[in-house]
Amino acid sequence: MKIEKLILELESLCEKSGYSIRKERGSFRGDQCVIEGEKLIVINKNKPAESQAGILANVLRSIDADQIFIKPAVRKSLEELWDRLDRFKEPEDSVEEL
Repeated sequence: MKIEKLILELESLCEKSGYSIRKERGSFRGDQCVIEGEKLIVINKNKPAESQAGILANVLRSIDADQIFIKPAVRKSLEELWDRLDRFKEPEDSVEEL
């Protein structure tokens, strides 16, 4: 699935889960937040499409994905994104105390 199509699908899933999405320019990475009770995802327009998809995938990981229908092709791409995101996380056990 092309990344642009995947982003549109992920945005739709986030909106079905009650999030509003804002795309802005600036010197920030992007993430989810709650402002005055409204769930919001802020995405940096200047970041590559892969980074934008990663932000949306990370938000979808935090919700119960079993409550919404996800197309099989989108689910496969989403699981691949989650695997990639897991590879970049630092294991909590590897932090050494000095």
